[in-house]
Amino acid sequence: MSTIVSNVYLIFINALNYFRDAVSQHILFAIGILLIAGYILGKVAEKLHLPIITGYIISGILLGESIGAVIELKMVQSLRPITEVALGLIALVIGGEFSKAKLRAIGKEVVIITLFQIGITFILVSLALNLLGFMFEFSLLLGAIATATAPAATVAIVQNLRARGKFIDYLYSLVALDDAGSVILFGMVFAFVGTIVSKAHGTSIASGIMITNAFLEILLSLIIGFIGGYILHKVTYKKHNKSEIMIMSLGIIFIIIGLAHPLHISPLLTNMMVGATLVNFSPKNQRISRILETLTPPIYAAFFAIAGTELQLGIFANPQILLLGIVFVIIRMIGKYSGVYLGALKSKSNIKIRNYLGICMFPQAGVAIGLVLMIQASPIIAQANIQIQNLAITMVNIVIFSVFINELLGPVLSKWAIIKGSELSE
Repeated sequence: MSTIVSNVYLIFINALNYFRDAVSQHILFAIGILLIAGYILGKVAEKLHLPIITGYIISGILLGESIGAVIELKMVQSLRPITEVALGLIALVIGGEFSKAKLRAIGKEVVIITLFQIGITFILVSLALNLLGFMFEFSLLLGAIATATAPAATVAIVQNLRARGKFIDYLYSLVALDDAGSVILFGMVFAFVGTIVSKAHGTSIASGIMITNAFLEILLSLIIGFIGGYILHKVTYKKHNKSEIMIMSLGIIFIIIGLAHPLHISPLLTNMMVGATLVNFSPKNQRISRILETLTPPIYAAFFAIAGTELQLGIFANPQILLLGIVFVIIRMIGKYSGVYLGALKSKSNIKIRNYLGICMFPQAGVAIGLVLMIQASPIIAQANIQIQNLAITMVNIVIFSVFINELLGPVLSKWAIIKGSELSE
């Protein structure tokens, strides 16, 4: 009898494994599982008064390979277009807040706040990690990466709450300027660190190349974004059919995303420029964001769930990463909040901006991971000794740890801050 039961069990397990291997390779199956899991856990999150995106992220963690899910989702590369489309839509929404009228009203204040929060975060994180014994040059790099913020969580929460007003105008502007400032700061710090490391190891990489590349990336992103925004304005301005406007808008966004990789430009900055160009040619173009908003719920659900699958729980087993990661997260939060507070104080912004805007800067995701992976893949690191290469790996793990914590805690704190800052009721 036991032999029969054992054979039936083996047949069932083999069938289950066969089914898993057959369907888990199909991108539509993976997307379907992500959407359903994200929907269920998103509802649970709402019941607990948490941001819905927290549920999406947790669904991705539960389905990720790091905890041995029953369904093996090998989808990081195959689902990358969804991530890029989501970021493109998010960037367009943020860029659409950069109208000339709003910039005249808050431009100077936001620039001051941005400079304060980037500068203070960079200094505090760099010093804290160096005091813990982390190599000075790499502490500077992590300090620069700490300045980056995740716009996706911010936009998703704002849209879910349907928040509007001066606080949101400041928030969108700050997030956009923060990303541009982070890229510039990182390029300058990486050039400085690269010079020191390359000289120490006898390699010859020009020190000014990375700074030049950072500025060229931003300049080219803005030029292409302006061209894309102008074309989209011309082809949709006289149209009234929402379907036609949606098709043309998605076409432009997809083309820009496709151009970003071969041209080595930022799709985030480029699509922000598209949104800014549209709203400054005509306020009527704001309808494009409203039309595209009907597509965002499933795209955002898949985007945040995919982000969750990339968070590796194994990093919690390393005491060094745990210590450095906790310090990185805490000091970064202190730097972001105090930087925004002091910048708002300097620019004489109102009390809501001072008290709550800094909390909205806590989420951190794709930009930070992209920057640290750029370091790891750099020829400077590849030509250095094993100690430097191991430090680069440690940096990657610290940033992944930070993203893990900030993607779970950040949206919760941001939602609370947006409600308070915008004077919404729960």
